[in-house]
Amino acid sequence: MTHKEIHIIGGGLAGTEAAWQIIKQGIPVILHEMRPVRKTDVHQTEGLAEMVCSNSFRSDDYENNAVGLLHEEMRRCDSLIMAAAQENSVPAGSALAVDREAFSATVQQRLEAEPLFTMVREEITTIPPEEWDNVIIATGPLTSDALAQSILELTGEDELAFFDAIAPIIYKDSIDFSRAWYQSRYDKGDTADYINLPLSRDQYEALIDDLIDTEKYDYKDWEKDTPYFDGCMPIEVMAERGRETLRFGPMKPVGLTNPHTNESAYAVLQLRQDNKLGTLYNMVGFQTKMKYGAQIEAFQKIPGLEKAKFARLGGLHRNTFINSPNLLDDNLRFKAQPRLRFAGQISGVEGYVESAAMGLMAGRFAAAERKGHHIPAPPMITAFGALIHYITGGQIPGAGARKNFQPMNVNFGIMPVLEGKKIKRKDRKPAKSIRALDALALWLEETKFG
Repeated sequence: MTHKEIHIIGGGLAGTEAAWQIIKQGIPVILHEMRPVRKTDVHQTEGLAEMVCSNSFRSDDYENNAVGLLHEEMRRCDSLIMAAAQENSVPAGSALAVDREAFSATVQQRLEAEPLFTMVREEITTIPPEEWDNVIIATGPLTSDALAQSILELTGEDELAFFDAIAPIIYKDSIDFSRAWYQSRYDKGDTADYINLPLSRDQYEALIDDLIDTEKYDYKDWEKDTPYFDGCMPIEVMAERGRETLRFGPMKPVGLTNPHTNESAYAVLQLRQDNKLGTLYNMVGFQTKMKYGAQIEAFQKIPGLEKAKFARLGGLHRNTFINSPNLLDDNLRFKAQPRLRFAGQISGVEGYVESAAMGLMAGRFAAAERKGHHIPAPPMITAFGALIHYITGGQIPGAGARKNFQPMNVNFGIMPVLEGKKIKRKDRKPAKSIRALDALALWLEETKFG
């Protein structure tokens, strides 16, 4: 049987994953990507699935970390994004990080090799016409102004937006290794996965002064009351929240010992490998909206970075998402126009993995519908199901709370508690993961369709 095509708007991680899932069901896909016809403030290429904020998919430990569990659930659903990430991984301890350019190239090559895949380079500026009867909108955090306005008019909701900031990237050969050393915190993974830079108390205090006092980017009028998402909080905003915030956050010194002194530092900046060649390193947790000159001045005071050369400095961009608890059903359909689905960050999840996961789900839902089937969302005890339940309003009591909806990373806290006999605290996360994977296997078997 020849099926009518499904349209996907947006070639990020959610859109490409959705396309892959649909094609694997024998259904043609037309993917609309506006780059390079219309560029964004942060993308540097025109490649599909380009990662801009970080090269990390975060923890890959599915037994003890919820994002690791989401990795495993995606793998068991034949995820293109997870396969490409594994193929292009770089050392990052117990985390999964990738060579960004190679990762993007792999995703694009795999899709373009599929006969059922068509890519159209164009900006979609309005809600698609009625003849597009099965559409996934996966335009992500950088939805163009024209389409965002069209979505806003469609939803009738107040605009919701927050800022994302990206961290600087440093050339490895400009780091002073008489001060720096390789080590993963608590020696997890390969000891060479991270480069560590120690700060004394005086050096740390001086850095905090620079972060608080430095000249930042000026706000535009519409930006002034827009909140940040905690997962991508600018380093200077964290510093303003308290002088010790960084020492208990991205610069915590625990689990690390300076081999040059055999002592623990007062604070530590970690650098994570950013490409497969090992020539570029990302300043972990140092996403920033500081002006470029201020960044160089402040960060070159950190021991070991006195002569640092930056492949990319930090920056700031706006992220837009819909009020999904009011607007989407548990198949990620727009309630007022079910022919439209939303996936990725615009749907109210946060993070690369979560965005791709919602693309995967949207693709499966859309493919089933095209074949005349309806499949329910995975059970809430899975990572997939917990995320869908959260963003579609299942865990937000009362209409008043829905007005304050904010994006969410996957975490064990949004999954139901374990039932039955008491389980020791250390065993609870592995138990939740086992329960989730068992439930996913059953869901996959029950939702098979031809």
